[in-house]
Amino acid sequence: MEEPARRPEPEILERKTPSTLQDEPGKQDQPSARVEPPTQEIRPPSPRISEPAQRAVSPKEEPARKPEPAILERKTPSTLQDAPAKQDQPSARVEPPTQEIRPPSPRISEPTQRALPPREEPARKPEPEILERKTPNAPKDAPGKQHEPSARVEPPTQEMKNKPVLPGVTIEGDRGPLLAREVPGGGGPTGTGKGGGGGGGNGGGGGAFHKRLGPVDLSASLTAGLRAVKKNLIAVMIFTIATNVLVLAIPVYLFQISDRVLTSRSVDTLVMLTIVIVGAVILQSVFDAIRRFILMRTAVEVAAQLGGPILSAAARASLHSNGREYQTLGDLQQLRTFLVSATLLSLLDAPMAPLFMLAIFLIHPDLGFIVVATALLLLAITLANQRATAKPFGEANTSQTKANLHVDSMSRNSQIINALAMIPEAVWIWGKDTGNSLRWQVIAQDRNIAFASLSKGVRLLTQVIMLGWGAYLAIEGSVTGGMVIAASIVAGRALGPIEGAIEGWNQVVQSRAAFGRISALLKESPLNFERLKLPRPEGRLDVERLLFVPQGTKRVVLNGIGFGLEAGDSLAIIGNSGAGKTTLGKMLVGSILPTSGSVRLDLMDLRNWDQRQFGESIGYLPQDVQLFPGSIKANIARMREDVDDGAIYEAAKLADVHELIASLPHGYETFVAADGAPLSGGQKQRIALARAFFGSPKLVVLDEPNSNLDTGGELALSRALQQAKEQKITMVTITQRPALLQTVDKILVLVNGTVALFGLRQDVLQALAARGMSLDGGHFANIQVK
Repeated sequence: MEEPARRPEPEILERKTPSTLQDEPGKQDQPSARVEPPTQEIRPPSPRISEPAQRAVSPKEEPARKPEPAILERKTPSTLQDAPAKQDQPSARVEPPTQEIRPPSPRISEPTQRALPPREEPARKPEPEILERKTPNAPKDAPGKQHEPSARVEPPTQEMKNKPVLPGVTIEGDRGPLLAREVPGGGGPTGTGKGGGGGGGNGGGGGAFHKRLGPVDLSASLTAGLRAVKKNLIAVMIFTIATNVLVLAIPVYLFQISDRVLTSRSVDTLVMLTIVIVGAVILQSVFDAIRRFILMRTAVEVAAQLGGPILSAAARASLHSNGREYQTLGDLQQLRTFLVSATLLSLLDAPMAPLFMLAIFLIHPDLGFIVVATALLLLAITLANQRATAKPFGEANTSQTKANLHVDSMSRNSQIINALAMIPEAVWIWGKDTGNSLRWQVIAQDRNIAFASLSKGVRLLTQVIMLGWGAYLAIEGSVTGGMVIAASIVAGRALGPIEGAIEGWNQVVQSRAAFGRISALLKESPLNFERLKLPRPEGRLDVERLLFVPQGTKRVVLNGIGFGLEAGDSLAIIGNSGAGKTTLGKMLVGSILPTSGSVRLDLMDLRNWDQRQFGESIGYLPQDVQLFPGSIKANIARMREDVDDGAIYEAAKLADVHELIASLPHGYETFVAADGAPLSGGQKQRIALARAFFGSPKLVVLDEPNSNLDTGGELALSRALQQAKEQKITMVTITQRPALLQTVDKILVLVNGTVALFGLRQDVLQALAARGMSLDGGHFANIQVK
């Protein structure tokens, strides 16, 4: 009974101890506060009881001494949990300051024991995590040593005559020539084998690098969209059947009034019939509205399902064309319009025509045969309309597409058009294509209107014939007058869908063509192919026998280009205008694809990299700098929202543009318009340089990075290139100015689309000087290699 009386004293001291230790993570820079907490006044435990002995004591015998190990365990994790936040200070993690804290007195109350969490030994969990974080660094750093300049034997300057620098036999494959050479096994952490190329080779089990990314599979989006349409169309057809059955209410009502109510003079019958028919008409209106609601939501769902995949596939397909695939978004709008059009409702009502014809046959076979003959005649008119309008509608769509592309070009070059007073010429070019489109549309619509009027005349004549023949049958006593009127109304309902389809045949043709283009774009997109998730590249670049002939021409822009760069190398590509420098730069980042040959990053062809992963591993500054509408922060972050502000700042510092951004009124939040306003050309170029360096890329290609820079901007660019070189970033700079040659390791000279010289900077410059090339003029002009 004496020991329980001593328990409340340490309770107050122990409650102070956790509060002190919990405040410590906020004071990571003051370890002394954690080493000497206010609990130093706690008296040490009695030496008569060891820690193993305390564990051996049962709860009934020594209830006051049980929490002693728990207090030590609670203090230890608070310190070890702070250790991962200090990964750069291993000493703080190996020798935590809490080792100097003396254990508290064994006089602990029961409320304190209940306040402690029941976990045991949580302090030992972070230690393997720290070791695991250290372990991957070693194998990642090891391969990087293979590319140290001291261990690399620099090749001498080579004068090339349409031959690739890298030797080897090429094997023509479906993805371009592949160099037939043996590649050493990968040194990555996921296995070994030939052809691994630093990524684990072809063996090694189930490491992280063997996890495949989820396939984009754009064709699956098309299938999902079609599945949604079919599912909703089933519901629409149910309501369509109900609507068309209720349409018979009006003819039945007329028949009953004519043949029963008027002859019997029964008001009760008239009232009951009217009530029933009014209910039927209301239901018909409700069902018709419901099917229209479903079709409208189907159109929205199709747009939601296919909009993103179409835009993605169009962006990828634009590598091979002039961007006409973006017009496929207009095809999606055409499908949406068709899904909510009256033409589709007519097509949905057409399968119910046999029901109405059957009703007419029940009235009298002669009247039924008249309706069937008219339906066959209308079908023949429909086929003739299709053949007569197919070509004009196709030509009209083609001309309209050209006109839309010209409008897009005008919007991109509006400043030049206004500055050079080119508005009349631009409008004339647009008007020529638009005029052709309108001319063909007039021809097609004239023919369509003619066939639609013919079908309408045939339908009206059919009703006249039915009324006349019905009257004759009524005179003969075969039918009644009410039957004749009802048959005429039902015949109009049976032939109406066919007439509606003829009038809206233009929409049918355009929607069918639009769906065909959408289907072809999504099914044939390269984004459907699954790509292996590779390790982050080191920056090795191999270019092998590149050949490029623009689509639709026979002019060879690049011929037999070949060279190689190790990780961390810097290369300058020089040459006269039209030599193919910009085209080569675009191929190095995959923005255009070669006719044959290959560009390999870490031994993997660019076409076989996952596009997202590849884009995050490289940087590119095009010759024609374009910024997106948005803040400077968003432009540097490549319009991504889930990024760390620190990464944006690091990219700006690496590009040496942070001071420029800080001088703007709103700093990183400054809004940039589509034309780059309020930034100047040089400022736009420097912001785009920071965008190229965002995300710590391993390969950066700069095309004329100093074309718009002043002296201060060029100095900042030189500092940025030097910092990139220190960070082992593989740099390729396309330039016409010799000032940037001071920071590169190698130079490649392009002449008429072929490699004339390639080698170390000093060797190439000496070779150029031997050919009478002077660099004093400040530009490389008219380079000729004998």
